[in-house]
Amino acid sequence: MRKYSIKNTRINGEVQRELSRIISREIKDPRIAPMTSVVDAVVTSDLKQCKVYISVLGDQEAKEKTMEGLNSAVGYIRRELAHTVNLRNTPEITFILDDSIEYGVEMSKKIDELNH
Repeated sequence: MRKYSIKNTRINGEVQRELSRIISREIKDPRIAPMTSVVDAVVTSDLKQCKVYISVLGDQEAKEKTMEGLNSAVGYIRRELAHTVNLRNTPEITFILDDSIEYGVEMSKKIDELNH
């Protein structure tokens, strides 16, 4: 399978949607911040590994606690993903903290301040 094939793109989108649903609606861990979003999910072409980019709106402590909560619930998340997404292999999930949304909000505020 090519790196950017249609099949791989569809799998990435489906995994991202399901992970977002699982994290926001099914995990009841109080360490996970309510403003946690799945920015991107990248599944390798052999369906063995998945990098999930997570954005958390909050301070550094909220980010650390959210990553701890997600890493402790990775088994449950993987099992739920296996039930909802029909893949040959259920990938091993690695969570990566992504600050792009927070950076975008900060830059938007600075632009608004300059315009006024």
